[in-house]
Amino acid sequence: MSEPRIKIVLVTPEIPHNTGAIGRTCVALDLELILIKPYGFAINETTVARAGTRYWRHIHLTEYDNWGTFIDDRRPVRQSLYFFEEHGSQNFYEPDYRQDGYLVFGCESKGLPSTILKGMDDRLFNVPMRSKLVKSLNLANVATAVAYQAMRSQLGG
Repeated sequence: MSEPRIKIVLVTPEIPHNTGAIGRTCVALDLELILIKPYGFAINETTVARAGTRYWRHIHLTEYDNWGTFIDDRRPVRQSLYFFEEHGSQNFYEPDYRQDGYLVFGCESKGLPSTILKGMDDRLFNVPMRSKLVKSLNLANVATAVAYQAMRSQLGG
C-alpha cells in the first residue's frame, strides 16, 4: 500500500464478528484496518476468524492503545476524518472522500465517545434509513456501505 488509501478505523470495537467482517471487507477493497483499544474481545484467529474466515491473515492491520496515540502517530488532517453516527447531520452520500481518508466508527453499544466528536460536527455523517422501525444498523454493514461509497466517490460517481 504505497499510495494513499482509505482506512477504516474502529474505536473500541466490542463484537468480534463485526470486526472480522469489516476486516474481510478491508481485504476485498485493499484498505487498512485500524483498531483503537480497548476491545471487547481478544484479537486472534479464533475470535475473528468466523467472520473474517481465511482472510484475517491478509488484513493490513494497525492497532493503537487509544485515540490519542492514533492521532499523535498518524496526524490526520481534519478534512480526512469522517465520523459515522446515527445522529450525524450529514448524509454519507454527500462528501467527496479523500484518498487518504479515515472512516471512523465507534463501538456497537455506545458509538463514538463525545470527547472524539467534540468540535467535529461538520465531519459527522449518517447512513440514512427510510423506516423508523430500525434504530441502527449493524456496524459491519454500515462500514461496508460507507467504504464502497467512499471508493465510488473517488471514481467520479
